Amino acid sequence: MDNISPLIQFFLDQGLNLDTIILLLLFPVVATIVVILRQIVGIKAFGIYTPSIITLAFVFIAKDNFWDIKYAIAIYAIVLFVGMAMRYVLKKLRLLYLPRVAINLTVVSFSVLLTLALAGYFGRTGFASTAIFPILVIIMLVEKFVTVQIEKGNRTAIILAIETLIIALIGYTVLSPTTFVGEYTISFTLAHPVALLLIIPINIFIGKWTGLRLNEYFRFHDVINKIK
Repeated sequence: MDNISPLIQFFLDQGLNLDTIILLLLFPVVATIVVILRQIVGIKAFGIYTPSIITLAFVFIAKDNFWDIKYAIAIYAIVLFVGMAMRYVLKKLRLLYLPRVAINLTVVSFSVLLTLALAGYFGRTGFASTAIFPILVIIMLVEKFVTVQIEKGNRTAIILAIETLIIALIGYTVLSPTTFVGEYTISFTLAHPVALLLIIPINIFIGKWTGLRLNEYFRFHDVINKIK
């Protein structure tokens, strides 16, 4: 492989898988993208871990073909829709939180399985053959979604779900080898892995950020104009 760092070559010589090396090196990049979008832009999403791991799930699902990202989005939408619907069904039973989540996950899992089977039946083999691990990662989003529904209501949960999807798609664009940006990011990472340590001072800078977020400039536009 051309233009590869001696450090990466050392990892490869020790038997490490190249995909594993790339994902471990770029996962902090995903987390930093989430931080920038949350702290500077103002997109909230479901914390930092959830959009980061959903991004990796999207990369796994659509790692060979950019247009396979539609399968990832479809699974994401199905999981959230079924999870939201099941909350209303289970609400009448007045169950404790953990059993309710377990039932929710069960129904969501069967719903995704049925969707994959239908996709195979209608000849959508790319959808039907989607890897199981990223699907399970997306399914685990249900617990977070239901928790927000209970604590803050449906509107907030849906907004956070959409914002999480936006962040995951941006992260996918940066990390996936099927995109121009992702291809460049991976090539740069393999050639200069130590440069990724710049993530630390970047996060220190963001951690001391005291200015308004970008969305707050729009939100408080009238107030800012009056002050000026």
